[in-house]
Amino acid sequence: MPNLSVIIPTHKRPDTLKRCLGHLEAQENVEEIEVIVVSDGHNSATAELMENGKWKMENKIKFFEIKKSQQGVARNRGIREAKSPICLIIGDDIFLAPDACKKHLDEHRRLSTFDFRPAVLGFTTWDPNLQITPVMKWLEKSGWQFGYTMIEKYAHQKIPKEIQHRFTYTSHISIPTDIALKYPFKEDIILYGWEDIEWGERLKKAGIPLYYNSEAKALHHHKITMKDSLKRMKTLGKSISSFPNSERYPPKWKIMIYKLQALLPTMTGRHRKAFLQGMRK
Repeated sequence: MPNLSVIIPTHKRPDTLKRCLGHLEAQENVEEIEVIVVSDGHNSATAELMENGKWKMENKIKFFEIKKSQQGVARNRGIREAKSPICLIIGDDIFLAPDACKKHLDEHRRLSTFDFRPAVLGFTTWDPNLQITPVMKWLEKSGWQFGYTMIEKYAHQKIPKEIQHRFTYTSHISIPTDIALKYPFKEDIILYGWEDIEWGERLKKAGIPLYYNSEAKALHHHKITMKDSLKRMKTLGKSISSFPNSERYPPKWKIMIYKLQALLPTMTGRHRKAFLQGMRK
């Protein structure tokens, strides 16, 4: 039985996915790993890659297709198929360092002597092989894409409970499989933006801590232009306004917090305008 199930939702990016899988096949502890790829909607090129590709990890890569939904649905399906005690959730554009999976497992084993079983966040930065645009540098520094500079001092430590939900990045995070099954991703969130934070809030309320392993490293292979970032910021504003309004989703505090964040100096004027435009729609 494998010790780590790597869950990869994917959507119409077969070339990037192939490279992502290549990095998994190069893991130091590849014998401990299984990989579960879930295609969010049918894509013939992705299906061709997965069905006819020649993989070194023979019989250790599983592929499933679901009807077009959202990443949360794809993640849940992958987690349900997992055979390992730990799941590592990454994006299809995340290229893991050769020892990243080992670092995640080592951290879970180190913490297994405690009375709790945490989620473990790995470190991600932009792939230097990309042309890193000024807006990508801003996204990383400001925390609107990743906020690792805010948690540097918590390496190999527990991220404070009051802020941990802000760092449950589902592009690179591991968690005990039974906990992931008990606290699945919501499947009625239709727009990109806040599903990670909502999931993180539920983990926090359940008393599941988040540890940060800065040595579990990965590269994010996704170029973002100013136009891309403005479009995404508008979607963030729109998604927070349309967040499901029910007892399971108390969204008012989120709306107020992020309205305030939209006015903070970390956001450029153009991004603030796009965010607020999205909220008004």
